[in-house]
Amino acid sequence: MGFLSGIVLGLAFGIGLAFGFAFYRNIRSRRRSELAATVAAFARMTVEDSRKLLPGEFYPSWVVFTQRQKLSVLSLTWLNLQLKKIWPYVDAAASEMIRANVEPVLEQYKPIVLSSMTFSKLTLGTVAPQFTGVEILDTKKEAGDEVIMELELKWDGNPNIELDIRTRVGVGLPVQVKDIGFAGVFRLIFKPMVDELPCFGAVCYSLREKKKLDFKLKIAGGDISAIPGISDAIEETIRDAIEDTLTWPVRKIVPIIPGDYSFLELKPVGTLEVKLVQARELTNKDLVGKSDPYAVLFVRPLRSRTKTSKVINNQLNPIWNEHFEFIIEDASTQHLTIRVFDDEGIQASEFIGCARISLNSLEPGKVKDVWLKLVKDLEVQRDNKNRGQVQLELLYCPFGTDSTIKNPFRPDMTLTSLEKVLAAGPEEVATDSSPPKKKDVIVRGVLSVTVIAAENLPVTDILGKSDPYVVLTMKKSEAKHKTRVLNEVLNPVWNQTFDIVVEDGLHDMLIVEVLDHDTFGKTKIGKCIMTLTRVILEGEVHDSFLLDGAKSGKIFLHLKWTPQPIFLDS
Repeated sequence: MGFLSGIVLGLAFGIGLAFGFAFYRNIRSRRRSELAATVAAFARMTVEDSRKLLPGEFYPSWVVFTQRQKLSVLSLTWLNLQLKKIWPYVDAAASEMIRANVEPVLEQYKPIVLSSMTFSKLTLGTVAPQFTGVEILDTKKEAGDEVIMELELKWDGNPNIELDIRTRVGVGLPVQVKDIGFAGVFRLIFKPMVDELPCFGAVCYSLREKKKLDFKLKIAGGDISAIPGISDAIEETIRDAIEDTLTWPVRKIVPIIPGDYSFLELKPVGTLEVKLVQARELTNKDLVGKSDPYAVLFVRPLRSRTKTSKVINNQLNPIWNEHFEFIIEDASTQHLTIRVFDDEGIQASEFIGCARISLNSLEPGKVKDVWLKLVKDLEVQRDNKNRGQVQLELLYCPFGTDSTIKNPFRPDMTLTSLEKVLAAGPEEVATDSSPPKKKDVIVRGVLSVTVIAAENLPVTDILGKSDPYVVLTMKKSEAKHKTRVLNEVLNPVWNQTFDIVVEDGLHDMLIVEVLDHDTFGKTKIGKCIMTLTRVILEGEVHDSFLLDGAKSGKIFLHLKWTPQPIFLDS
């Protein structure tokens, strides 16, 4: 992590200085203001503007207009040659900077099983990184406002990096970081542009895209993988530290000219409301009984911003129904990650699987219900084993803008957050970018459920039919309602309505089970489990739902919510 940032910072400053010197010479010209205006006009030109000035018949077919201009192969070759020459000096300077800046970061991210992580040896080796691409981005800003550069780097290095690891029980482990392979794109932002050398006030840098990050961990005289949990804990610490301290939209700001550059810092732009509903068909990690699953969720893997669910004992189809909130800095690039573990008590938890969803797939102000497939690795798909699925409800709420959510209790209001929709009065709704005041909310109401019909139910009887009926159960109150039995049908129509009093709508769930009636008992056909979030926000839902656990079939329901809210200040 640190060696990458050190290398990029040194390269960025050198390249930026070269750009700045050329810029400085130009602005000293007698007509710099007129030239700047001309450059600004050209910068705003589109491809269509260019074609109007120079029609297609006047330029050859090999001319192509692009939004981004890459340096030529010869330029890359020259840059890589210069980097190779100065690499010994970069190594010496960057190694000291890494040692001073990275150790505090490792301390922040180290797992609970470790008491300390420090560098005992640190050099970057003799192999310099290679530029594989350099781009100057078209920012569509006024000329002179900023310069954005992206450096594509590849490094298969031979560094000498040794970590002094101390466990909680006092054991010391000299761990070597070997066989480092990295490929990625760093973004450099030179801003603001000024009229003095080096012609920019500060430089921001960030890992815009991580294409590859491989390394091996070894201990002197042995294999670290032989120590259960330690290798995975160290590797996870390194990867999480890189993810949260270098990866876009996080950016490091380095002042070049003294001044206030707080406007360049990362700022919150909204909140993400997440309801962890349930999981199904999880991998069983226990030899006796079933797994005891819990989930860890985060947008950024800071400990203070990571959320952990409760443990559901002895269950491969757990129902959590828990709500979490996350701060969002860039909805276009950030994502929500969920990791599911099997709780092993005093021993280290066993990993079951993980999943990720990009926030740019969410429509602001709209609840999205998703099932995510759990995998072993988010970066590389190493196996095709079925690890289960997890269900989430997601709601992205930008600050300072009204969403399309309607307050079911005050239809004249449009609000920006689930908390505001359900808990705020007119005098409490924030008018700026500040998040709403938190409250403990109890939403009481009447849920009207019309069981309309089912379709394509599986055969359960010997004669090729079924005798289906439906049982509705509220999870918290365990109140049950049952439809009539319809004999010898696979596409039953009930059209029965039940009014259910719900005391805590935000935290309750509706369980819909379809069963087959037999003379000597009953056979389960399938079920669906749903939260009340959607019907509370929309007021009325008319939809079909697939039946989990059934070979085929779905059920048609009409849900209507009549609210009777009670608000309790926290």
